[in-house]
Amino acid sequence: MKNIIPLLLLALLASCDNGSKKATAHVELVSNYIKNVENLDFDAMSSALDDDYIGLGPSFNDSINKVDAVKSWKYNIENLYEEIKYEKSRIVAFDIPDGENAGDWVSNWAQLHIKYKDSDDDIIIWANTAYQIKDNKIIRSYTFYNEADALEQLDYFFIHPDQLN
Repeated sequence: MKNIIPLLLLALLASCDNGSKKATAHVELVSNYIKNVENLDFDAMSSALDDDYIGLGPSFNDSINKVDAVKSWKYNIENLYEEIKYEKSRIVAFDIPDGENAGDWVSNWAQLHIKYKDSDDDIIIWANTAYQIKDNKIIRSYTFYNEADALEQLDYFFIHPDQLN
């Protein structure tokens, strides 16, 4: 009996270690992806995305595939963004055991500071992205942030259509 308890503990630690290694690899993948976003390196961002990648959000009907996501990043980097910084960034790996979104996930929530090219404009938003990982690639993401807040920081204002008359 004395020999069984250490073996059980060792087996438990080994199974936790395998999950921990996988979670660590997934967090590293997303951390590197975020570094590539900050470095404005769309080629490196592209290499982290699976060919069948789909990105969802921030609005309910927003979705984008890998090809269009890379085009969008390339356009933004060449024409809009001077700098993107993930401040107060936190990353956690988790597993959804069943259902439509079953699989390995990594969530990042951060305060994003975005500085625009050729202007004094910059914004700070709170953003959360959940990344689904499979075979060491990002296969899906859900991104959430307040688009209206970002636009208001850029001096846009909103008028209800009834007020246009």
